Amino acid sequence: MRITSALVDPALLDLPWSTPLEQWPADHLVALPQGISRHIVRFVKLAGTVYAVKETGERVAEKEYDLLRALERIGFPSVEAVAVVADRQSPDGEPLDTVLVTRHLQFSLPYRALFSHTLRENTMIRLLDAQAALLVRMHLTGFFWGDCSLSNTLFRRDAGAFAAYLVDAETGALRPKLSNGQRDEDLDIARTNIFGEALDLQAAGLLHESIDPEQMSDEVIKRYERLWHEITYEQEVRQDSRHHMEGRIRRLNELGFDVAEVAMSVSDNGSSFLVRPKVVDAGYHVRRLFRLTGLDAEENQARQLLNDLDTYRAESDLSDEQQAAHRWLTEVFEPVVRAVPAHLRGKLEPTELFSQVLNHRYRLSEQAGRDVGLAPAVQSFLNDVLVHRPDEQAVLGVEPDALLA
Repeated sequence: MRITSALVDPALLDLPWSTPLEQWPADHLVALPQGISRHIVRFVKLAGTVYAVKETGERVAEKEYDLLRALERIGFPSVEAVAVVADRQSPDGEPLDTVLVTRHLQFSLPYRALFSHTLRENTMIRLLDAQAALLVRMHLTGFFWGDCSLSNTLFRRDAGAFAAYLVDAETGALRPKLSNGQRDEDLDIARTNIFGEALDLQAAGLLHESIDPEQMSDEVIKRYERLWHEITYEQEVRQDSRHHMEGRIRRLNELGFDVAEVAMSVSDNGSSFLVRPKVVDAGYHVRRLFRLTGLDAEENQARQLLNDLDTYRAESDLSDEQQAAHRWLTEVFEPVVRAVPAHLRGKLEPTELFSQVLNHRYRLSEQAGRDVGLAPAVQSFLNDVLVHRPDEQAVLGVEPDALLA
């Protein structure tokens, strides 16, 4: 047996590598929701960490391992490659398939787990937005997926939306830049795969009657094209309207994308500029929140937390941003997280918990006609909402009110 590993974890040696994955004993496994896969996949827990173990061919495993490691280095939203286990043999000398080990993405679910109940149309829209945004980030990075589908994606909560993560990269390729033809090929594959997945859900009675499978697959592409256009189109700006260029950059920042530089050229008539921003990556708010507080969050969570931080800074009349961030972290964020009893802490990750508390406070304040304050909102959320939620192996698409039923 030969192990190539990015993480030195001696516990990996204790797993039953001489046994086909399909026959691994239950005492080694963790029951987690699992998407459709052409390979056998099992989840194991070692020293408090959950790993996904997938049997595949040796060349495929090594290629996917290298790709996932490369994506991790550039901060792309994907699962983390841990090891490749090759040259496996059964006790009688029979060769066994190579295994790829990845770290399980905490608080995430495959799309089919979202359909444990029939999803409503507005929840489906948020799911498709996340898939489209993942594709845009991928193509900006120069990554050709080659098998884009809901099955090859994991979803996490993100302050009322979803964040999508790539979970299967075996057909992918990382290039300096993708051509329009390569992007179109990826989009055609995505449309076909998602249409098939939607038909499968419809046949199982898990697709809401208002959702048409063909429209669902087309909608992902439409959302991708709108976002891609906003990020990449060349804009004509009159010389006396330069504020429009600043507004464009602000809109891109609000979408969560960083602008590294702006290419400008004078138009033929000399009265305007042609402006094309160079967008380098998503994660604008994530990076700002991490820089100020050290908190790791999804993009929408980060935007919401930063809004609360900025409000706190204004109300506290603090001119120093770093000082305000430190006080907000210790006086606002951390007390909310600590208020959660130990037996409820597995239900939501801290940044999502805080985001939902803020939304709950807003709803309570709307009902009361006044600001109810953070402390009462926290207690109300714990007593009336969080206590009734299952742990985050729950169905992400079900609203809190549905979970109370």
